This record gives sequence, structure tokens and C-alpha cells, in this order.
Amino acid sequence: MTDNKIKVCVYTGSFNLIKKSGVGKAIEHQITVLKNAGFSVNEEPLRNCDIIHINFILPDSVFKALHARKLGVKVVFYGHSTMEDFKNSFAGSNFFAPLFKRWIIFCYNLGDIIITPSEYSKKILEGYGLKKEIYALSNGINTDFWKKDPDHIEASKEEFIKKYNIPRDSKIIISVGHFMRRKGIDDFISLAQSNPDKTFIWFGHTDAILVPSDIRRKIRNAPSNLIFAGYVESEDLKKAYECSDLFLFLSREETEGIVVLEALSCGIPTIVRDIPVYEGWLSDNENVYKFKGKKQLDELLSNVLSNDNFSVIKMGRLTAESRNFSNIGKELSSIYSRLL
Repeated sequence: MTDNKIKVCVYTGSFNLIKKSGVGKAIEHQITVLKNAGFSVNEEPLRNCDIIHINFILPDSVFKALHARKLGVKVVFYGHSTMEDFKNSFAGSNFFAPLFKRWIIFCYNLGDIIITPSEYSKKILEGYGLKKEIYALSNGINTDFWKKDPDHIEASKEEFIKKYNIPRDSKIIISVGHFMRRKGIDDFISLAQSNPDKTFIWFGHTDAILVPSDIRRKIRNAPSNLIFAGYVESEDLKKAYECSDLFLFLSREETEGIVVLEALSCGIPTIVRDIPVYEGWLSDNENVYKFKGKKQLDELLSNVLSNDNFSVIKMGRLTAESRNFSNIGKELSSIYSRLL
């Protein structure tokens, strides 16, 4: 069976519930990757498909996987979530984490294979004793879209400053994510408090009922130089990357971090917490800057904002290009050939 004859269903049930999350972006990426690679995607009834991608771990996804298996359709379950990155997320997540682990093991074992975004998350899932073969494959990035537009950067910057009422001489530092301790929003708020001469902007939103009370309190008491911009569409987020001086991603646990790829692709200096998921593809002072503790972060922030960071930005863009949709499509085709 040749690649262009393979018919793929990317299951999008319950998509509206998670479209503003990293998993939502990953699903959009998969559909684009598959279409660019020449596969038939979501154009056939499930019974006529060869493969189904399932990215959710909601009950309807379980029923869809069982239905697909009954029809003889190969099930690719995407392992976006682990117990480790479920902790310190929503209200009550630490209490429910052990049950969540048992649930995702059940879900992932419904797949003929499991694909997870990084070698790090693959290692974690292998430690769960899953019975299926696990592949590490990046969610990928559209480097043609996520890039600076030098012809319009000045106009975009002017528009951006006016939109968010930013002082013209202020350095702009952004981050993206849900209102979670795991995403480092508590440290982002503290950093804004200790740097009143800089403008901090957090993109992303989480319903208040899901946000732990201590994080809600920190958000309410955030300083005036911290702007909560809410969820924005990709075009506006790209402008934010283009117009900012630094992307600061303080996440304590990830399975990859799509927003890191976006920032690197857009050519913005990027600081990340030194956590295991970045080992092997993000290197300190090479394509990003890494920190371990608050004191190191304070010093790093000042140094990065006062330098041009040309070589690190260049290498960051090359890192993003290595994970562009074309390359991910080729790797996915290779996985399919083994699966079928």
C-alpha cells in the first residue's frame, strides 16, 4: 500500500472542549501534516479508512477506538498526557493524578501503536508498562507561518504597543499557557513584580473554576506591568512573538511544548526552565537559554535583554526547521509503513 492511498481519520469529537490547548493545536498540526504529505484525511467514512488518530482521553474517544478496532481500522493513540504533566495543573489535579494515570494507561492500550511528542514522554510512558509499541514524534511546526515578516515588523510593533498600551521604552516579555502552576505562572507574576520597568504579557486563559485558589489569588494581585491578554488566535500570537523582546517559558513539566517551537521559529530569544523534556534538542546558550533557580533567572533575564542573541536566535530557528511539517510527514509515513 503506497502512502498516497492510505486513508486517515483524525478524530475530532469533543474538539471544541480542547481547541485552545496544546492538544488542540497538535490535532490541527496533524491534519495539516497529513494533507501536505498527500494522505486522504477525514474524507472517508471510518469503515473505509485504514488508520484513525485519537488524541483525546475522553469517554467518546474510547468508544471511537473500540469501534475502529471492530472495523479493522488501525488505531494510533497519541500520548500527549502523562500523570507527571497532569499534576499541578487544574484544581484537584494532584489528588486525582493516580486515577488519571490508570485511565490514560487504559486509553493508550486501545491503540495499535502510541505516538508521543518527545523521547522524554516516551520514557515516561514506557515506565507505565504499556503493552504497545511507542514512537517519539514531535507535534511539528509550520515554519512557513511562524516566522517574522521583516517588511511589516515596524507597523506590527506600533500596532502591538498601542493595543496593549505598552510604554515605548519598555522591554516586552511574553509567555503562553493555561493558568497553571505547572506552566510557571506563579514565577511569571513574581518576576513581573520584581521588574516594574518591563512589560510582561501572558497569553492564554483558563476557566476560573479550574484554576487553583492560590493561583487565582496571585492573578488578582498581579502588578500593573503584567497584562493578561487572554486566548488569541495564531495570527495575533505570531505578532506577539514578532514584537516582543523575549519569550519566557517557565513550565515545570512538558511532553514537548509547541509554544517553544513557535517562539524559536519566529526568531525570538527564548528562556526555558531546565527540565528533562528539553534534553537532546534544546541546549543552553546554543538555541535557547536555560535556568534552574530564581537567582539564575534574574541574571539571565538581564543579560538576554541587553544582548543581540543573534547566534542563539539563528540556531533556534534551525531547530524549529528540523521539526517542520514536511519532516514530520516523512517520519509519520515511515511509522505508517510499519503499522500497515
